[in-house]
Amino acid sequence: MKTIDILCVGEVLLDFIGEEANKTVQTTSAYKRYLGGSPTNVAVNAVKLGLKSALVATCGNDGLGRFVEDKLTKSNVDVSALNKTEEYPTSIILVSKSTETPDFLPFRQADFHINESQISEQLIESSKIYHTTCFALSKNPARTTILNKAKKAKEKGLSLSIDVNYSEKIWPNTEEAISVIKEYLKLDPLVKLSLDDCKRLFKEDKKDQFIFDYFHSLGASVVCLTKGSEGVVVSDKSGELVEKASLKIENIKDATGAGDAFWTGFLYSQLNNKNLEDSVDFAQKIAKQKLQHVGGLPNHVKF
Repeated sequence: MKTIDILCVGEVLLDFIGEEANKTVQTTSAYKRYLGGSPTNVAVNAVKLGLKSALVATCGNDGLGRFVEDKLTKSNVDVSALNKTEEYPTSIILVSKSTETPDFLPFRQADFHINESQISEQLIESSKIYHTTCFALSKNPARTTILNKAKKAKEKGLSLSIDVNYSEKIWPNTEEAISVIKEYLKLDPLVKLSLDDCKRLFKEDKKDQFIFDYFHSLGASVVCLTKGSEGVVVSDKSGELVEKASLKIENIKDATGAGDAFWTGFLYSQLNNKNLEDSVDFAQKIAKQKLQHVGGLPNHVKF
């Protein structure tokens, strides 16, 4: 019996987002806290779209950790695999408020201490999609846990997913990052990445076709490339290519988490057996609502 639509495995943390628009972390003087972490955002967004989600993550057994657990519980995310550790404090990230790619400064502590005991076989068998991120794979023991359980998820027939949200601030060793990404991509996950991610990963701008050929060659059947104001392109290994212009959005308030909103919409559509074009259309509508809202998706998402 599949009771969980998306099993999100990875970082939970607090985003402290600047109150002043379009400034750097250095020049921002005031911040407000929000529940954050890419897999966490997807888990919370999924519930807002009417799905069932569970989050496998670790935070500190401290005031911020209790804030995390409270927010997740109130959001109706399954927190049975959330570990609150006494050894490390909850991770935080300072983020500038921006209409484009935000500046950020991470302080990582508890988030990567994810152990295999947190992901039971029953939890995997109860799920439809196993989702993670490059951020989550950047450190052990989370890396080993995620890769081992991803292989188990594949054996159990789950669809896999990854946001290749690579940043040298999180993972300075690019060669190691590429090696780990390759291992995950052997399992044929749905792949989401942005032009910014690619530029950081390859150390230079690459053409769309290079990006698609590269990730398809590693095992991914579907690769979704988000290009900001240039729109979205999705490539299927069979040769199908879906290109969509960006939506016109008035009054962009905050770009933090927009990619997570987009990807949640895409996964929602895939769970509902939509084709690639319809999946992108829906994902863009969800991302648009996030861009017009500071923090996560608004509580009442318009379909």
